[in-house]
Amino acid sequence: MNRHAYEKLLAGGHPNSLGNTVVVVGAILNEPADIESLFECFFSEDAVVRMRVANAMKRIARANKSLLLPYLDRFLDEIALIDQASTKWSLAQLFLILDTHMSELQLNKAKDILIDNLINHSDWIVLNMTMETLGNWAFGDAALKRRIRDRIIELKDDPRKSVSKKALKTAALLY
Repeated sequence: MNRHAYEKLLAGGHPNSLGNTVVVVGAILNEPADIESLFECFFSEDAVVRMRVANAMKRIARANKSLLLPYLDRFLDEIALIDQASTKWSLAQLFLILDTHMSELQLNKAKDILIDNLINHSDWIVLNMTMETLGNWAFGDAALKRRIRDRIIELKDDPRKSVSKKALKTAALLY
């Protein structure tokens, strides 16, 4: 299938639903050569399509990481620039899934991206998923702990329960 076919499959329906995401994941797992066509859907003008592509990429990563490894640099250089909450929280999850396959340079770039998201975004899911990934990474990384400490402590007082609970849990593990 080409990009437009995947884009059409992922469009429409309720914006918070998965739509045909699971169907698309199955198609990619059956025809891995189509991964580029799906990846190009990240650049759709339709925010729902972009959200579902991000979800599909997480599902593909869990099923067959090797399909996404050639895209690590593009996730870091291109997809990280997309200003959409669902893309940002999905990247936090993808980075955690793929971290053992990242070079030191890629991992450092992923840390910088996520720290920027932690500091500059207010979406509760972006914050929670970012704290999850950074918290996992910071467990054995004193420099990263120092870089995120003040923001984690600040988020412990967030009025949104899920954010404050995640910050409390992350702080308890790290400090």
